[in-house]
Amino acid sequence: MTADLGPGDLLELEVGNVANGGFCVARHEGRVVFVRHTLPGERVRARVTEVTKNFLRADAEDILQASPDRVAAPCPFAGPGRCGGCDWQHASLAAQRRLKATVVEEQLQRVAGITRTVVVEEVPYPDADDVMPDPGLGWRTRVQFTAEDGMIGLRRHRSHDIEPVDECLIAHPGVEMMGIERKRWPGASSVEGVVSASTGDRLVVLRGRRNARVPRLDVPVRLVRGKPEPGANLPYVREEVSGRLYQVSGSGFWQVHPGAAQLLADAVVAALEPKPGDIALDLYCGVGLFAGVLADRIGPDGLVVGVEADGQAVRDAKFNLRDLPQVAIERGAVEEVVKDLEFGRADVASTRSQNKRGTGHHGGARVRLADIVVLDPPRAGAGREVVEQVARIAGRKIAYVSCDPATLARDLGYFSERGWTLESLRAFDAFPMTQHVECLATLVKG
Repeated sequence: MTADLGPGDLLELEVGNVANGGFCVARHEGRVVFVRHTLPGERVRARVTEVTKNFLRADAEDILQASPDRVAAPCPFAGPGRCGGCDWQHASLAAQRRLKATVVEEQLQRVAGITRTVVVEEVPYPDADDVMPDPGLGWRTRVQFTAEDGMIGLRRHRSHDIEPVDECLIAHPGVEMMGIERKRWPGASSVEGVVSASTGDRLVVLRGRRNARVPRLDVPVRLVRGKPEPGANLPYVREEVSGRLYQVSGSGFWQVHPGAAQLLADAVVAALEPKPGDIALDLYCGVGLFAGVLADRIGPDGLVVGVEADGQAVRDAKFNLRDLPQVAIERGAVEEVVKDLEFGRADVASTRSQNKRGTGHHGGARVRLADIVVLDPPRAGAGREVVEQVARIAGRKIAYVSCDPATLARDLGYFSERGWTLESLRAFDAFPMTQHVECLATLVKG
């Protein structure tokens, strides 16, 4: 009986559709079972890993009837009970993208009531002089390893246990070149390897005891040790997009796929169609990626306001865009900054001081609307309060960049309540072998 089941028990299951989270759905005696390491349509023997009141979790250990989309996992550390970093190594790349498209479609329909056919686009790997990784591998330019008793590894799925690894196949070759996994790190709790695919800059971010030892790595790197003091000048890597260099300090946020930042920058510009003289708002702006590309299109007669809560990212953004007088970067929580924003629009006939919070042109009319808005919130999404503020302040178009289909769908529902409609949606396979997918939703009024 299902009620007697516990972790370690084996079930024979007919596997159904994919679900958000990197697993598929099956049923055992009417009870939902979320199964990893399988594909829709397969028949498997799965071992129960967790029992809750409402559902079971299980890992497929024996594939009794395989899907035609199944392939041999390229990584020796992938599989039941092993490394939790990847979800779909056992599926072809084409199948992975179809699975992700299905998840996005299902979340849009179930959460927001939006019916939309989704195609997940490949993110091209930039041309390089060195060896090109195999498709779907070698893309992750930022990898955070866990350390325990000097040993390096990656977390197992839904566990604090460490899977020791001596190589990560989805790590960028520039990260693997450091040799982090093949060294011992006494006193460390985590070690993050960071590389810029565009400039070759490298750094390591070390967390742990104050006396944690740093081994001699295989190539020279810059080191960030411990939690930085506020305002500290940190080592950084430089990333290049549209001919502009962006400084990203320490473990600051940047797209991890080497082709994603340029692709998303181009996609946001195409979605928002910025015009000379526009007022643009870049929320959760990080180190200024979207603010930079929008400012180039809007020109000196326009205005771009970036809003970011992280102090180090704000400092980087101001440095990165220091040559663009039409850009202003505001530090603070988005929900706090946006509610007070006013923009100064240049007007030679006006001599009034223009703005709250120091944004905009001096000597112009104050306005409360931005022509275009882009927001790129963390995985938790923007939330109702921010959506309501953006819906009020946006004039022509909104571009919403998201790495989580569930919170994106939730927020699109909030936008719909405020009179904004989904005009288009693009999805990008910026995280091959994993469940994650990057989306760009474009909204218009009406």
